[in-house]
Amino acid sequence: MSQTETLSYRILPWIGFLCMSLGMFMAILDIQIVATSLPAIQQALGMTPDEMIWVQTAYLTAEIVAIPLTGYLTAKMGMRWLFVCAVSVFTLASAGCGQSDSYEMLIGWRIVQGFAGGTLIPAVFSAVFLLFPPRSQGLATTIAGVAAVFAPSVGPIVGGWLTETYSWHWLFRINIVPGILAAIGAALTLRGAASNARSERSIDLVALLLLAAGLTALQIGLKDAPSLGWLSPWVAALLIGFAACAVWFVWRTWRSASPLVELRCFRDRNFAVGCGLSFILGAGLFGSTYLMPFFLGLVREHNALRIGEIMLVTGIAQLLAAPLAVYLEQRVGARTLSLFGFVLFAGGLLASTGQSAETDFAEMLWPQIMRGVATMFCLLPPTRIALGYLSTDKVADGSGLFNLMRNLGGAIGLALIDTTIFSRAATYGADIAAKLQAGSVETAVKIGIPRDAFLEQIGTPPDEFTEELVRPLVERQALVDAINDAWLLIGLMTVLAVLLVFLIRRVPAREAENETA
Repeated sequence: MSQTETLSYRILPWIGFLCMSLGMFMAILDIQIVATSLPAIQQALGMTPDEMIWVQTAYLTAEIVAIPLTGYLTAKMGMRWLFVCAVSVFTLASAGCGQSDSYEMLIGWRIVQGFAGGTLIPAVFSAVFLLFPPRSQGLATTIAGVAAVFAPSVGPIVGGWLTETYSWHWLFRINIVPGILAAIGAALTLRGAASNARSERSIDLVALLLLAAGLTALQIGLKDAPSLGWLSPWVAALLIGFAACAVWFVWRTWRSASPLVELRCFRDRNFAVGCGLSFILGAGLFGSTYLMPFFLGLVREHNALRIGEIMLVTGIAQLLAAPLAVYLEQRVGARTLSLFGFVLFAGGLLASTGQSAETDFAEMLWPQIMRGVATMFCLLPPTRIALGYLSTDKVADGSGLFNLMRNLGGAIGLALIDTTIFSRAATYGADIAAKLQAGSVETAVKIGIPRDAFLEQIGTPPDEFTEELVRPLVERQALVDAINDAWLLIGLMTVLAVLLVFLIRRVPAREAENETA
């Protein structure tokens, strides 16, 4: 092989991998930029609030069904053509969403877009271990990790700018050019044996139906639980349906000689622990990128663009930490780095539990920096722990399950956050009102009532005008306190990850080389 051919052989997989990471970045970015501009879409298409929620739910439901199927699809199509087809369909569906002139048309395209986008994420992470030798996997994982976690950080500012500068249609049209480039680039460069390897694998239609029905029921149940109640008949039926489908699916798949999803990956302790860490990281990542715009929009009353500017700190911290993560990943054990990452991430979440109604950019700066730096150490080492020692034929399935756990963690975390906010805000509001009626000057000053004005009112029944002035202050403080409880919830969940790290099995260097070979 000539020197030119050798150089081409080494460079082309990296170009193809960058194209794959670009496609994944656009798929994840799409979720966040659409979320920031839902009111604009609702107004343009005349949707009800319930219909507006389905713009996101349709995408997320299709995505969460597609993620675990990536292993099967990779075996049938090969990694190269699976990615090319998926990113092409995602791009086509994005164009369809951008041209939609009705609610029904938009939801239809969002389902297609979500299913195609769902296969892109695990395909990229499995490519890390299929395309590159162990010494290069740290850098590849970091590239994929930066693309995965940077997209939610820049989503609000990109979505706000597009909506204010152009129109909501460009939230989807922005995917078209990058999608075409990613598809062409991957098709031309991913020509190696690992990119095109296929294997015979039959489809279990019953298992497929159980998977789709169960995950759809779970996603919708988690969406409705905070507003309808976890024990409401509708939510209870959905969650029971999910449990029944899950048990049947696991029983059927575990016994199958050619399973739809390779659940036997969970026999590997490190894979199981890595999936647990991925689940908790999902709750923390999804939760923090939800709570920040929620607080800044409802309490601080910032617009989408300003919210994006504030949240950009997290993305910058992630980018700056990435080279350090790559450097240390080759020199420090994955367990040590994971421990550092989750301790720092938990600290960054818990640092936000003391927010007041006046909290803004300055007070959010250091918690964001802590979470941004920690993210790379919570993603890179656990990915290697979970996928780095699986046999080649199990990597694609393992990647699907690993990424599914992160999405499930995010979905369950968001449901628990919404439940916490809705329930605690009402309790806090009643408590604040009772303290004001009892003459608590401290409470009055805390929510923003001038001391002298409150002292003048003590002992006299408040008139209607005074009640109208005080009510928004009570509701705002109650919301702040409830949001702080939600930060505490995901902070404590992340502390559990710190305990999980100690269950990681140390892999001797020689054994690691054999398992990765």
